[in-house]
Order: sequence, then C-alpha cells, then structure tokens
Amino acid sequence: MSVLSSSSNGKITFDPTAVAPEPLPPVVASDGDDAVIATKERQIVLGKNVHTTCLEITEPEVDDESTGDKDAFMAGVLARYRKTLIERTKHHLGYPYNLDFDYGALSQLQHFSINNLGDPFIESNYGVHSRQFEVGVLDWFARLWEIEQNEYWGYITNCGTEGNLHGILVGREVFPDGILYASRESHYSVFKAARMYRMDCVKVGTLVTGEIDCADFKAKLLPNKDKPAILNVNIGTTVKGAVDDLDLVIQTLEECGFSHDRFYIHCDGALFGLMMPFVKRAPKVTFKKPIGSVSVSGHKFVGCPMPCGVQLTRIEHINALSRNVEYLASRDATIMGSRNGHAPIFLWYTLNKKGYKGFQKEVQKCLRNAHYIKDRLREEGISAMLNELSSTVVFERPLDEEFVRRWQLACEGNMAHVIVMPNVTIEKLDSFLNELLLKRAIWYKDEKVRPPCLAADIGKENCVCPLHK
Repeated sequence: MSVLSSSSNGKITFDPTAVAPEPLPPVVASDGDDAVIATKERQIVLGKNVHTTCLEITEPEVDDESTGDKDAFMAGVLARYRKTLIERTKHHLGYPYNLDFDYGALSQLQHFSINNLGDPFIESNYGVHSRQFEVGVLDWFARLWEIEQNEYWGYITNCGTEGNLHGILVGREVFPDGILYASRESHYSVFKAARMYRMDCVKVGTLVTGEIDCADFKAKLLPNKDKPAILNVNIGTTVKGAVDDLDLVIQTLEECGFSHDRFYIHCDGALFGLMMPFVKRAPKVTFKKPIGSVSVSGHKFVGCPMPCGVQLTRIEHINALSRNVEYLASRDATIMGSRNGHAPIFLWYTLNKKGYKGFQKEVQKCLRNAHYIKDRLREEGISAMLNELSSTVVFERPLDEEFVRRWQLACEGNMAHVIVMPNVTIEKLDSFLNELLLKRAIWYKDEKVRPPCLAADIGKENCVCPLHK
C-alpha cells in the first residue's frame, strides 16, 4: 500500500494509516557486553526507518490564508493520525504505559507555555510556572516513601531515565571516588549514566527471576572495600519485572564492612515503585532505610499523557549538586534546565482523583489479570513466568516480527513480555492469546520448527519446550 498518494487537485497527501511494504533494516552487530544477545541464532532487529513515512512540512501557498486549504489539509492528516493512535492503543501490550486516562478538564491550559525553571522550591523570575502543583505532587510521594517535608528534595523529571541519571549523579557527587554497582538486568539508563559520568561500573549477576544475586554482589564488593559503593536497586526490572531485595542488599553491604556513611543506594522504581506500596506483604521502599534516592515514572502506572517522572532524594545530599543562577533568580540542581510545567499538573490531577485507595484497586486488578494471562499461556503449552510482586508476564518470543510489532511487544533474546496495566482488560488479553494461538499453529506446523527453550531465562519449572514438558 502506498503511503503517499496524489489527490484530484494534484496535491500530495499522506495516509498515516497506510503501511509501507519496506524490508526490515539491517541487523546491528553487538560491540560489547552491554549488547550481548541471548542466543547466537537470534540477532537484534531494529524498527522501521521512520524517514520513509515522515510527514513532510510544506510551505503554504500564497492564497492559503484566504482559502483555508492548508488548515483543511492539516486537519485531515491529524484526523487520520488519531485513527492510527486508536488502533495502536488497542494493540499495546509490551510497554509499561497506562493508556486509561481522561484529562479533558486540563485542555484549558494548552494555550500557556508553562516552564518550571530551576529549583521547584524557589520561585524564579519566570512567572508562568506550576511549582505549586509540582511541590504538591512531591509531598504526596514523600508521604508514600516515608520522608518528612523538611528532609527531602525532589523534582518532576522529563522521564524515568532522567530520574536514574539524577539519582546516580547525586551518588557520584556524594562519593566522587565511588564505584557504581548494578545488576545486569538493570535499565540501560543506569549504564548510560556510568558512561556519561565516567564512573567505574561493576555489573552484578542476577538470579533466574531477574533480581540481583547478592552472593555475586558480595564477591564483587569485597575486592573494592577501600572505595565507597553507589548501588542501583531495581524496584521492577525492565524485562522480567523482578524486584531486588533491598533489605538483603543493605545487609550484604553491612556484612562487607560498608557503614551507612560509605554507600549510596538509588532505587529505580520506574514502574513498580508506585505499585509495590499497594501490594500486600511486599517489602517496603522507604527512606526510613538507608537509601539515598527513589525515582518513578509518571507516564507509566500513573497514566500521564507525556513522558515524565518523580525523583526524590535527601536534602542533605543536594547541596553538593546545586548552584545559584542569577539569570533565573533561583537555584539549579536538576539535570535539565527547562522542565515541562504541564506534567506536574497532570500528575496532581490524577493523584487527587484516584488517591491511595484508587491506586490500590488498580494494582490489585493488574496483578489479578497478570496471573490470568500467565495461567492461560501455560494451559496452552506456552512457556511463561510471572514474578511474585510483578504484573510483567514473560513468555516465549513470537516467531514472526510482524506479530511482535502488531502487539508492540518488548523482546530480549528468546523472551517477550506482556505488561498488564490498568487499561489492559481480560478481553484484550483473550484477543491477544487467541491471535497468538492461531499464529503458533502456522509457525510450528512443521515439526522441524520448535518453540524456543527458556529454561536458562525463566527456569526449568516455567519452560514447557519439547525438552522440558
């Protein structure tokens, strides 16, 4: 199907719902430990080149102002694009975004350029800001993670990666000669931070569940007892949704001779940092424990329509980072200078609307539906795993990349996963599973082609490949 077509008046129009019949892009070879592929046979397949379907910007005709042709053309493009978004939202299962929200009441603010420059707690000369909303959101999370108002500092970030970059930067500023430790299944932004800050970084092994292996952590700590430890703790790993045992991590540090003034812990809670407080019997992430910072994404479980996040740290640490900026009449201690002033308002709105009880109901629904799809997959003879504290269901990677793209699945090696969010219903999961079963009947009709073995990835007990049935 052609993406570009000519209309009756000779103008070129764009159909964003059309699919260009283009070949897959070339495979990118791995060049280091960060990009190791799970099997020799499988290679990383990149997404389609957007330039082949980009929306060209054209200069308006001389008489466009009077005829309104340009406005009508753009309205048509946007209307078709909206249909594409609706369709893509229906088939979205692999990434941790809550797509169930309604912020119609905030449309009245779209005409304002809201920018939260500088420190959230110090008003700058730029008056079109939303600091009052931002600090309200920060106070809400401070209560959730049990730290007093006069003991914390934080801000609304532009994404989860920025939260990790900031948390690790604070750790580096507190301990300039510290070594960064992170499990191999930590988010890629953690290792990006190590490269950006030129930090010594030690990768720690993981258990089959995906959580940090504290025995390996101890073995790698002991040779470096002379240097402070900066540690990234995962409150839900990217692929398996594993939660690192924070208490065991702290115990390991103490057993290796690291007093509380010689280590800094950043907790990456991108998705599950907001879910875990509402899971019964789940271990607590709290500033009552010797942690240095926590970050969480706002566009994930909260359901903000633009990427954003929340980063909290202890106020005693932030002085090492902050600088007074006369141009702003404020203080700067953030990663970015300008910050989206709309994001705090969206967060404030939904936190007020749902509250702790509302989030608790949504967490329970997600966990219930995650167990449902895991059980259904296993009933159909498909390898699958679900960690106890997670809504991320790991299963065998579909054989067809088009199926992966249709359902927007995130894959790694022989694994794919479904992340059950508040907008993911039983009906949607059934639709996905029924389509997967139809495809598998085609993929594996020839006995020479077999489903992949996931024993090394998710454990023998969760693998139902021909070898482990």
